[in-house]
Amino acid sequence: MKKIYFIFVLSLILCSCSKGKSDSELKQNVSDSISYYFAKFDRKDLSDKEKIAYLNKVSSIIKNSENSLKIRELNYDLISKYYIVESWDNYKVASQILLKNSLSANDAISLAKSYRSFGNYFYQTKEFDSSFYYYNSSEKIYKQINDFDSYSTILLKKGIIQYNANDHLGADLSLSKALGAVKKTNDYSKKYAILNQLGLNSNQLKEYNKAINYFNSAIKITQENNLENSDYLKSVCLSNIGLVYQNLKNHSTAIVYFEKSLIVNNLKQDYPEAYSNIIDNLAYSKLQENDLKDLPRLFFESLKIRESLNDNSAMVISFIHISEYYHKVNENKKALEFANQALKIARKYKSPVDILFSLKQGSVVDNDKAAQYSEDYLRITDSLQIAERNSKDRFARIQLGTQEIIEENGNLENRNRNLLYIFVITFVLVGLLFVVRAQRARTRELLYKQAQQKANEDIYNLMMSQQSIIDESRSKEKKRLAQDLHDGVLGRMFGLRLNLDSLNSSSDEEAVQKRLELLNELKTIEQDIREISHDLNREKLVLINNFVSIVHNLLEEQKTSHEANVNYTIDDTINWDKIGNAIKINMYRILQEGLQNINKYAGAKNIDVEIKGEDKNVYLKIKDDGIGFDVNKKSKGIGMQNMISRTEECRGIININSKKDHGTQIVITIPIETTQTTTKEV
Repeated sequence: MKKIYFIFVLSLILCSCSKGKSDSELKQNVSDSISYYFAKFDRKDLSDKEKIAYLNKVSSIIKNSENSLKIRELNYDLISKYYIVESWDNYKVASQILLKNSLSANDAISLAKSYRSFGNYFYQTKEFDSSFYYYNSSEKIYKQINDFDSYSTILLKKGIIQYNANDHLGADLSLSKALGAVKKTNDYSKKYAILNQLGLNSNQLKEYNKAINYFNSAIKITQENNLENSDYLKSVCLSNIGLVYQNLKNHSTAIVYFEKSLIVNNLKQDYPEAYSNIIDNLAYSKLQENDLKDLPRLFFESLKIRESLNDNSAMVISFIHISEYYHKVNENKKALEFANQALKIARKYKSPVDILFSLKQGSVVDNDKAAQYSEDYLRITDSLQIAERNSKDRFARIQLGTQEIIEENGNLENRNRNLLYIFVITFVLVGLLFVVRAQRARTRELLYKQAQQKANEDIYNLMMSQQSIIDESRSKEKKRLAQDLHDGVLGRMFGLRLNLDSLNSSSDEEAVQKRLELLNELKTIEQDIREISHDLNREKLVLINNFVSIVHNLLEEQKTSHEANVNYTIDDTINWDKIGNAIKINMYRILQEGLQNINKYAGAKNIDVEIKGEDKNVYLKIKDDGIGFDVNKKSKGIGMQNMISRTEECRGIININSKKDHGTQIVITIPIETTQTTTKEV
């Protein structure tokens, strides 16, 4: 019953709200406007109605402003000021705006503040289940971000709600956690409030020694840290210790502590509610000790103050105590009168606890209705016990539900983290496989290019070797022909010339005969010269047929090694002597590359190859009836790139025509390079 007397002191701690920090994101004019209206609010000459009007202007600005960190901090300042003037409807609206903006911005700190504000709102409207729910939600965030100051405040508020709902074990747990958290801060005022509340809770748990230790610890804090209003705070603890001794039925000691608590200067003027509680409790202990000296004056003095404060619950207690006094002095009529007055007020304001105490006192002083009072008392007691049990269960379910959500979020975070690890590992493995495959492809390409280069070198060396043999043969043949001409034909023609000269002056028959013989000899020499000429012509054909035969062999090998039918023509009028070895090698390699591409990719049934020439250019055409390809693709195969590169080396032009399922035609035009020069013998 008496446990609720001094809880009001905690309001000095719980109504405080933190201030936001500046944020450069807020436009200067908005910041100036809000600062202006807040400054107006702080003026002491304004009524609460005028202050609320200025706060409403701030609320309008916040609603129409960008959802920035500064705006959310100013929103919380606005909520704090609505709390001060007890404008609860506006307080709720501002809290809703902060909640919406906090969720939208994913701002954990502002979200915790919005939950805290809703907890305060529902506490004021006495919707304790909702208040406990929002405090619990706020607690989890503050704990997660290690804000021990706010965390301890929320735990203190939860403890008070549990205490008022008679969930004393739950309150003890919350308050003990709050005490542990507040030790990590330097907020001694809050530490005092927590210790005082722990003392009240321990008193209800009948842990009286523990309760006294908590109160003494709270008094020690006020003495060592010079807290504001320390004399008053000390007075509260002394009075609460008196309540403990009342429960211990040690009223003489209780009287000592109640009288000590009255020593504070101007206690009646500055703290009338506390004063009325103390003198009422003092009078009650005096009544139990049969010390009736100042009675019933103290009871009536307390009642008068409570009536002026319109404190209905406290008024019920005063009427009951006065009834007990008159019953003690055998003035039963007055005792019944005040007992009925207590029951009337309790029923009017529908306070089950006060109704219980009024019924209990009525059953004592009204023998005629004692049975009815007792029946009502038991019925309400049962209802209260059920309500308290349900309230405890709801608090437990709220905390359990929150814990389950936290665990579920933790499990979800673990699953997400595991999925992330799997994704990263898979990505790394795929990346490694891609790198390995790319490296292998580059290695194969390099080996292919090396093999191609070696083949080029082999072909070049072969052709150079063949050319050397040809050149050597040509040199030997020229030397032989020169010797034949010099030693044979020229010698013989010289002899004939001398003989003819000697016969020019003779005209006899013998000379004529001799001249005929010499003419026959000239015919023989003419025949020899013709033979030498034929030999030279055969040498040229052999030289020409060396390159042609290489190409011929390549095409014949294509015929025998692959299924595609090969048709080819080589223009025999091409002057191969005018074409350099580099061009011949590149033409051969281009033809070889084209055939390889057809074999690998085209799936052709027919291949046509044509080599023809004219005065300035030589042409190579490769045509197939395969699947074709898209010539507009930026990326071409290595084989095609090599063909283009070789054509460019020869300063030639390559023309590629292909369509899907319509075969491919490649025409290469290469200018003829003159590799031989003609010299004139002198």
